[in-house]
Amino acid sequence: MEGDFLAFLIMVIVQVGYAGMNILSKLAMDSGMSPYVHVAYRQIFATVVIAPFAYFLERKTRPKMTRIIFCQILLSSLFGATLNQVLYFVGLRNSTPTIACALSNLLPALTFILAVPFRLESVGIRRKAGQAKVVGTVVCVGGAMLLSFYHGSALMGGSSIHWKYADNMGKTNSAETHKNNFFLGPFLVIVSTLSWAIWFIIQARMGESYSAPYTSSALICLMSSVQCGFIGLIAEHNLSAWSLSPIIRAVSSLYAGAVGSALAFCLMSWCIQRKGPLYVSVFSPLLLVIVAVLSWALLEEKLYIGTAAGSALIVLGLYAVLWGKNREAETTNTTGDEGGEKLEGKGDVEMQFSELLNGNLQIKSQATKWDEY
Repeated sequence: MEGDFLAFLIMVIVQVGYAGMNILSKLAMDSGMSPYVHVAYRQIFATVVIAPFAYFLERKTRPKMTRIIFCQILLSSLFGATLNQVLYFVGLRNSTPTIACALSNLLPALTFILAVPFRLESVGIRRKAGQAKVVGTVVCVGGAMLLSFYHGSALMGGSSIHWKYADNMGKTNSAETHKNNFFLGPFLVIVSTLSWAIWFIIQARMGESYSAPYTSSALICLMSSVQCGFIGLIAEHNLSAWSLSPIIRAVSSLYAGAVGSALAFCLMSWCIQRKGPLYVSVFSPLLLVIVAVLSWALLEEKLYIGTAAGSALIVLGLYAVLWGKNREAETTNTTGDEGGEKLEGKGDVEMQFSELLNGNLQIKSQATKWDEY
């Protein structure tokens, strides 16, 4: 019970940390900070924070670096850090924190769509679990389209308790503040989420031969720092654009790197090792709720019918996909415990093959050998 409560508390802290990152990043960009500069600083700060963990925790256990692993890390930095974050923060500047967080919940559905052709996931359309994953994916995509292209009337106006600093920031920098584009912003966030899903596929392959998550993350952040710095210099020639004044720019960049990248990765890795990736994924809709409340209360963001309906569909679709994954895991455990007697049809064979790719069957086999020993 104590371990369950600690894992629950840690995941809530992670989501609160991400919510703070979205709010602070939006304020920094409202102050006139370029999203390209913001992402470059984030990667630099993340590298500085996570590098000591990689050195001290994995200096004796990290595998040998090969050309294939190096190329996979390079692709991971390109899709998982550079493209993902540049597109996300440009999309955030052109939309709102609530919309950006809502569309980020498309990640499980997009990952499922990409994982099927790479044989990292099975569909199993004849089983309830497979049907739930397919229907959940369709509902997620439909919710994203509704949220992106339908605005509607306002359900709730701005809060009377809004953050005066944010209000003053908007007035002081009214000439520099970027106006929202409710088509471009959501579109870029969706492409960003697709890039993140591609990163998951690359990470699944790389994890099979390079089991040093802190080292690979430090290298990804380092490579991304170079890539984002190059993009930032092309987009922003004026050196004044790289200034960390006013203070909200420095606070936002440091927070995004230390909390949004380094700390969040360490905490989620701890939870994944003890509770599994499904447990961690379930908490992603919590971010949407926290950001929606904070944006309404602090930033005077209005809640529209399209935003509320689309967000609800995304959350429902997400839980349908997660329910299907959980049902598949339970079925796999049952068939494994009974020696495979309940394997029926091609769908179950595909499910076992997927488990073999993920290494679960190999782990179970090794555990059995230790018990016999």
